[in-house]
Amino acid sequence: MKVKSQRFLDPLNTDDWDFLYDFLKTVAGNIPAVTLVAQLTNDPFLVLISTILSLRTRDEVTGIASKALFEVANTPEAIAALSIERIEELIRPVGFFHVKARNIKDISTRLVNEFHGKVPADLDRLLTFKGVGRKTANLVLTEGFDLPGICVDTHVHRTMNRIGMVSTKTPEQTEFRLRKILPKHYWKGINTLLVIFGKEICRPISPLCSCCALSDRCRKNNVTIHR
Repeated sequence: MKVKSQRFLDPLNTDDWDFLYDFLKTVAGNIPAVTLVAQLTNDPFLVLISTILSLRTRDEVTGIASKALFEVANTPEAIAALSIERIEELIRPVGFFHVKARNIKDISTRLVNEFHGKVPADLDRLLTFKGVGRKTANLVLTEGFDLPGICVDTHVHRTMNRIGMVSTKTPEQTEFRLRKILPKHYWKGINTLLVIFGKEICRPISPLCSCCALSDRCRKNNVTIHR
C-alpha cells in the first residue's frame, strides 16, 4: 500500500507559503466583486467605492449596487454632485446603505476638493477618509494601483488562523503578522485567493474538509463540525 510522505502529513508552517499559494490557485470560484471591478475598469476610484459598498454585504449584491451607481455616476465629480438621497436610492440593496451613501458622498467631495479628483495611492492618506479602514485601504492599493498591500477580511483572518499559519485575535493583527511572515511577492494576490477558498471550501460554518487537499495538513483550529 502506498503511504504518503511524512512531509505532507506535517501541519502547514511558514516554510510552506509556496505550496499553499500554488494550492490556492487551483481552487475554482467566482471572482470577488471588487476584483472584477478592478479588472474591468482599471480605475482606483471605482475600486474604492465598490469596496465601500462591499462591506458587510454579499458579493452578488455588491455587484448589483456598484453597477447601478456607476451607470449614473462614475467619477468623483459626478458622485459629489448627487444628493445623499439619490445615492441611497441607487445603492439601497447593500447593507448599511444610509451610512455608506454619506461616506461615498464625503469621499467623492474630498477627492474633488483636496486631491484634484484623484485617489491617493497612499495607505495613511486613504485611512483619513470616512468609512475607509485598513481592509479597504489595502484593497484599493492592491486592486486599484497594483501596489503591495495585505488586505485582511473575515475570510483571510479565519482561514489563516484555521489552518495555523497565524495565531491572532483580530483581522488587523492578522495583517501585521502576515506583513512579517508572508513573502512580499504574494501580498497582492492573497486576499482574492483566500476569499474564493473561504467561500467555496473553507466555509465559516461546517467547512468542506473532505473536499480539501489541505485537510491532512490543516490544524483545523476552532473547527467543531466539518463535512
